Amino acid sequence: MPTSPSRRRLILGAASAAASAACAGGLAASAGAHAAAPATAPPSLTPLGSTLLDATALYFVSYNGLVNNNAFQRSGLLTYHGHQYAVWYAADRQATIARRALGSDDWEAVALGHRLTVNDSHNVICVGVSPDDGRLHLVMDAHSSGYFYVKSVAGLADDPGAHAWTRDAFGPVRTSLDGATLTSALTYPQLLVAPTGTLQLSYRRGVSGNGQAALAEYDSRTSTWRDLGAWSSATGTYTTPHGSSTSRNLYLHGLTYGGDGTLHVFGTWREQSTAVTCGANLTNHDTTYVRSRDAGRTWTNAAGTVVGTTGTGSLVSVTSPGIVADPLGPDHALMNQESQTVDSAGLPHALISYVPGRFGQCVPDYVAGRVANGYPFHVWRDAAGAWHKREIPFPLRSSQRSQILLDASDNAYVVMPYGRVAAASAASGWSDWRMLFDEDLGAFGEIVPDYDRVAVDGVLSFLYQETSTGTTPSPIHVIDFRLPTG
Repeated sequence: MPTSPSRRRLILGAASAAASAACAGGLAASAGAHAAAPATAPPSLTPLGSTLLDATALYFVSYNGLVNNNAFQRSGLLTYHGHQYAVWYAADRQATIARRALGSDDWEAVALGHRLTVNDSHNVICVGVSPDDGRLHLVMDAHSSGYFYVKSVAGLADDPGAHAWTRDAFGPVRTSLDGATLTSALTYPQLLVAPTGTLQLSYRRGVSGNGQAALAEYDSRTSTWRDLGAWSSATGTYTTPHGSSTSRNLYLHGLTYGGDGTLHVFGTWREQSTAVTCGANLTNHDTTYVRSRDAGRTWTNAAGTVVGTTGTGSLVSVTSPGIVADPLGPDHALMNQESQTVDSAGLPHALISYVPGRFGQCVPDYVAGRVANGYPFHVWRDAAGAWHKREIPFPLRSSQRSQILLDASDNAYVVMPYGRVAAASAASGWSDWRMLFDEDLGAFGEIVPDYDRVAVDGVLSFLYQETSTGTTPSPIHVIDFRLPTG
């Protein structure tokens, strides 16, 4: 990480150069959309330093991304019981997991005995913990294909000091979840823990433009998995003035449990047919929202109307009523699988990005258009049930994804491509966006944040990989910032 003062622009408390722009698209953008919060610390970042995970991590670019820092892996960096865990592929393609005690700069790394099979940036590693038996679980190396799975011995995550951190602490590499095959076309694994302590796996079955969101669940009593089934539908007709499509998939911004046990999911639809666009382009459209109050079995819209039941013939679909939080057609280079979170009141927030209509009503080139004119937007639902959207007044300068996190006071932090961090206070209704960190880290683009650590000790950690060329390996780091604690 560069440390020269001439390269550093750390801005704490400085007002942004421009006020937040109101959104285009019909959602409310008033500063009063969030109830006035009690006096709390405004958003700020105190740098704590960075650590080197690997000086020669695997590097190749595909789908404009890297396999080690695609934001949709969600849990590539995880905090649990006083330790932080990171996963990546080393230069020899070995899937690798490392751990450190919180507050330490010393990482211990273990190669897991699996080498990445193809140069595809979708084939990420995700890591999770089953709290009931203290096992680490890793699902990896899949893009509309089979997958690979590793789990640790029981208690490894619960009592790290009682177990040697070696390859022997992890079981064999498997091509099923303890016998549950799920699908031969799996992509986008995400591991999450339900309020009951049950570990769940979210995944897509099928392919881009013709796939379904699905869930599986781990039983710590038997150390086995079972498939709950799909909960979104690929069928139905979607029509624009350009044409129609009859097949799609739902890309998820994440799956996040609130404090009351509600599971929140934002997403975007990707149509199979490019006939719905103004040109041969990606067909992402609309920001949708559904929730579940029974750990992903039954899905409702924000008003509470049931719109789908997992593992049945009644699934969340493009025609489900009341699920669109922010309507947007497929001509604006809307990003899929960006990010989401839930605030202390149990209200959902999403970070989306696209090319606003002021730059035209047709983006003919997805990547070039987003680099030139893409902006992030904050979407949230208030306690009265209204949806709001506000443009964050800093251009992306990238085709890639950003991440949104909230601190103890519900101040919002958006980590943009290259590791730039903007923030807004809950007290302002998230209207006073400022750039807090704009250092040149040499990062490729997307970053992978540790969502758990913010809640554990008020530290924002994120993983990033340095830009390289071709297939020349490059360093991968974790950088830490102290956030206000209230």
